[in-house]
Formats: sequence, structure tokens, C-alpha cells
Amino acid sequence: MVGWFEIPVADMERAKTFYEAVFEVAISLQDFGGTKMGWFPADHGKPGAAGSLIQNRDWYKPSDSQGTLIYFNSLDVQNELDRIEKNGGKIVQAKTHISKDIGYMAVFLDSEGNRIALHSRQ
Repeated sequence: MVGWFEIPVADMERAKTFYEAVFEVAISLQDFGGTKMGWFPADHGKPGAAGSLIQNRDWYKPSDSQGTLIYFNSLDVQNELDRIEKNGGKIVQAKTHISKDIGYMAVFLDSEGNRIALHSRQ
């Protein structure tokens, strides 16, 4: 049901570098008259939401405790967890088993101070 998400950032270059390193993806930068966006790669033929980093100081503020919590899917959350702290983030909940049917999750703060989560079956 989710069609799009936006993650607030204070420093677009720092956030771009962080997310590219943690998820091993390329983020495409766009500037829309003062609103900067860093688009995550999307495969429109597969399920899942597309989204972006977004910088507009008047409309978006990073938060470590407020707002919606976004979960990124992973093959194994430990893969991303191993790259978070060395790239300027902080792990706030290590890989945690939810249940046999659901799998695992973890929570981290990104380089901008946003609370973000991970989910995997293993």
C-alpha cells in the first residue's frame, strides 16, 4: 500500500554518502527550486515503495523519536548493521528475532539523526 516515502535530512551530501554505503546503492540527486531530493533506486516491476532523502529546512526535520518509522527490507539485517556505525550512524536496537514466521528486525539512527528500521527473514 505504501507508494512513496521521504526521509528528512539536514545535509544531503552526508546523508547520500551514508545511505549509499550502508545499502550499497546509488542515490540520484535532484534540486527542485530549493528542495533537494536524493532518490533511492526503484524497480517498478517489483513490490515495495520507492522514496527519497529530502532536504527543505522549512518543511522537513530529522527526528530520532517522532514520526513514522520506515522499515527497509534486507536479505539479512546484519549486512546493513555491519556498515552503519562506520558510516556515521548509530545502532539503537541490534538484530532482534520477532518470530519464526516474521523474521528479524533492527533499528538505527542514520547520519542525520532519523530513526530507521530494517527487516529480514533471516
